[in-house]
Amino acid sequence: MKYKNLGRTGLRVSELCLGCMTFGVAERGDHGWTLAEDESRPLIKQAVDLGINFFDTANAYSDGTSEEFLGRALKDFCRREEVVIATKVFFPMSPAPNGRGLSRKAIFTEIDASLRRLGTDYVDLYQIHRWDRDTPIEETLEALHDVVKAGKARYLGASSMYAWQFAKALYTAAANGWTRFVTMQNHYNLLYREEEREMMPLCADQCIGVLPWSPLARGRLTRPWAAATRRTHADGYGDKLYESTEAADRRVVERVASIAAARAVPTAQIALAWLRQKPYVTAPIIGASKPHHLADAAAALSLNLDAEEIAQLEAAYVPHPIAGHA
Repeated sequence: MKYKNLGRTGLRVSELCLGCMTFGVAERGDHGWTLAEDESRPLIKQAVDLGINFFDTANAYSDGTSEEFLGRALKDFCRREEVVIATKVFFPMSPAPNGRGLSRKAIFTEIDASLRRLGTDYVDLYQIHRWDRDTPIEETLEALHDVVKAGKARYLGASSMYAWQFAKALYTAAANGWTRFVTMQNHYNLLYREEEREMMPLCADQCIGVLPWSPLARGRLTRPWAAATRRTHADGYGDKLYESTEAADRRVVERVASIAAARAVPTAQIALAWLRQKPYVTAPIIGASKPHHLADAAAALSLNLDAEEIAQLEAAYVPHPIAGHA
């Protein structure tokens, strides 16, 4: 496993981050395809054994049960100081008026709830899961700063939003002496490259660590176009992300398959190798429901695509509607 500094910080993270949305009680939350705890634990252990030290979850994943599964597994498989735990706040955790969002009240409530579920007294990276249009960014940033100063989080990160919003947040934090965001977790893969227009240049300029979510386009870059899985039948959000560009996306998937066949490697390795070679990417957030998903991701770290292969992969792309910001 290879490691990088997270943005401009001194924190070292593996070049792969295990995304834990796949783990949780299926009956709690919006993801009916998640794995139960006894199915999740071997995959978390495999990630630790591969040298992955970076794990990403969220309070809203399966109503908090993803955090619970991850916390119990890491406690059994490694020492707390050996791993980097990231979680997120924003989406609804209750139907109450203050059960969601990025108000001071919501942030203070949810960080404590996440710490209880994870079984730790701090998280390494606390991220806002989206932009909150109903809360002034000043309120959110000061509350997050206070979370850091209280010792409950080491660093702060953001997730999918417009570049102007992220620039505003960075400026506002600096102007007030508050803790600055050091990461951006955004929607980025071979099928969705709109982030290259503004967000990626902003992150490169500001030394922000980029942690792409859905690096394999929710599995679309790992299999033949017409193939179906358990998740494809239950992933309405994935359909929403990609349904308007199917013709163009299919051409990209076919080129990935062609290069994978020529290289005699799985298609997932090609898609992740392309992402890894982008200079602004720190660590893609990979999901895993089978052991070979992690094995393929690890193998992609040593797979280098040449300029001609990269050009072939990128040539079929067409502009896409903005997807993933809300």
